[in-house]
Amino acid sequence: MAEDMENIYKNYAKSVYRYLLSLTHDEDTAEELTEETFYRAVYSIHTYNGSCKISVWLCQIAKHIWYQELQKKKKYASHELHANIPSPNRSPEEAALFQSSKMDLYRAIHRLSEPMREIVHMRISGEFSFAEIGEILGKSESWVRVTFYRAKQKLMEVL
Repeated sequence: MAEDMENIYKNYAKSVYRYLLSLTHDEDTAEELTEETFYRAVYSIHTYNGSCKISVWLCQIAKHIWYQELQKKKKYASHELHANIPSPNRSPEEAALFQSSKMDLYRAIHRLSEPMREIVHMRISGEFSFAEIGEILGKSESWVRVTFYRAKQKLMEVL
């Protein structure tokens, strides 16, 4: 069994990391959560029934861990100072306009329905291909492409 988990880690660790990076937007957090994902996978491998691809199962574990992490952070929220400091490369007006546009975009993405929102986040943040997103979500590549296109259309209508 240890050899099987070692092979699973070698084959899927990078995909799980990229998936978590698309959710967290932080390399260190994604790395820690990837380790936690495989730790939990070792202890729950007996629950894997083969009804989905192993990569989908691992990403489900990763997503669950990420949601748990968000709940912890919500309890102990702290505001980071550097997020409010404008970039030295932009004027204060440009920085405010950029921040406003970015906020509008992420608000619009947040209002999308769940499959669309997750696909948009994976495309823009994790740089996943449509095929990889389809594999993670257990859907076809064409379904992902169509859903992403529809999400873009909705975002363009709102913005």
